[in-house]
Amino acid sequence: MAELATIARPYAEALFKAAAGAGVEQIQQWLDAFATVASNEDVLRVAQSPKVNREQVLSLFAGVANGELPVLVKNFLGAVVDNDRLAALPQVAVQFRDLVNDKEGAADADVFSAFPISEAELEVLRPTLEKRFERKLNLSVKIDESLIGGVRVVVGDEEFDTSVKARLEQMKAALTA
Repeated sequence: MAELATIARPYAEALFKAAAGAGVEQIQQWLDAFATVASNEDVLRVAQSPKVNREQVLSLFAGVANGELPVLVKNFLGAVVDNDRLAALPQVAVQFRDLVNDKEGAADADVFSAFPISEAELEVLRPTLEKRFERKLNLSVKIDESLIGGVRVVVGDEEFDTSVKARLEQMKAALTA
C-alpha cells in the first residue's frame, strides 16, 4: 500500500537519524516486534478506542519489549501513537531496515530450502551468495518443500535458483523445445 509507505518514510528516516548508527540492531528488533503487534487488527481497534488512553497503548507496546525501552524508542512510539500512525509501523520497520542496509552496503536475502539449514551450513553458503550478489547479505531461511532440494535465494528483485525443481523445469523446457 503506497499510502502507508509514504506515511512511514518520515518516521523511519527520523528514527534512523536519531539513532545515529548506535544500537540500530536493537532498535530494529523492537521495531519488528512492534510491527507484529501493530499488524493485528484487534490491537489497532483497541488502540483507536476512545476508552483507551495513550499510556495504555504505550504500555501494551512496551510489554512486547520485555524490559525498559530507551528514551529514544519511547519518544518515537509516543509520536506514532499521538499521530494515530500505528497501522504504519510494519512499513516503518521495513523502511528502517532498508536504511540500515543501505548504510552498511548490505541487503536482506531469503534463502528458500526444502529442508532446514543449520547456522553452520548457512555460514558456508554465505560467501558464495555474497560474491554472487556483490554485497553483504542478512540471510534468513524459509522452508519451501516444493523445491525438492537445493536452494532458491531472493534478494530484492534478484533471484538465484539452484533448486532441483528449477533444474527439472529447465530440463522439461529443453526437452519440449
